[in-house]
Amino acid sequence: MNRGPYPYTVWSPAAPPLASHPTSRTEVLHVTIAFLVLTGDLVIILSGRGLLEGGTLAGLVAPVPVFYLLLAVAAALTGFIAHEMAHKLVARRLGYWAEFRMWPTGLFLSIITSAAGALFAAPGATIVDGMDPRDIRGWGQTGVAGPASNLLFAAGFYAASLATFRGDVAASGALLFLAWINTLFATFNLLPLGPLDGAKVLRWGTSRWAVAFVTAVIFLGVSYAAYYSYGSPFLAW
Repeated sequence: MNRGPYPYTVWSPAAPPLASHPTSRTEVLHVTIAFLVLTGDLVIILSGRGLLEGGTLAGLVAPVPVFYLLLAVAAALTGFIAHEMAHKLVARRLGYWAEFRMWPTGLFLSIITSAAGALFAAPGATIVDGMDPRDIRGWGQTGVAGPASNLLFAAGFYAASLATFRGDVAASGALLFLAWINTLFATFNLLPLGPLDGAKVLRWGTSRWAVAFVTAVIFLGVSYAAYYSYGSPFLAW
């Protein structure tokens, strides 16, 4: 089988019939492991326990506040799982077999970097079987689906932050963080490099990629300023 320009996201074994194959035990296992690792990474970052932030090895395994755990779970669910399942959903609607596969090296790097205090996360990717490498529209639609889901979640979280700011500043701040982390995932994945989604979208159309990327960058800047600089979704002290 010709694997084309996307060796990281094309799966070589024969695909099971779509009607009888919504998922598999292998996919469930890989998603679960990647989700748990990423959630743990985010807990370390959120609680400021990284070694470069003054944390200790004992602190990395100490109990964490439930608030940080819930926030990390929400970030991993929306930023990572929803992103990958969006790829899968679009690929399946186009008639192709698609499943998530974790990347052990990327997960290991995420553990090391989060323990140090600066997270680099590459948990894996949704792999697609049967799509012609020359089908730039199919690859583009599948590729843009993940970042689009991140931006939709980010918009929802930001709107919820606006609605709750006057009544509960802590909840509003948590929602701002979720908006920021989702825009960060979207922006990073839209970079037109290697196996990232942005490379597929750019091949589909320069203007389509530009609109998606500029939207993500603007939203990233706004959510970053709101969360880190102002502490308010209204961008005012």
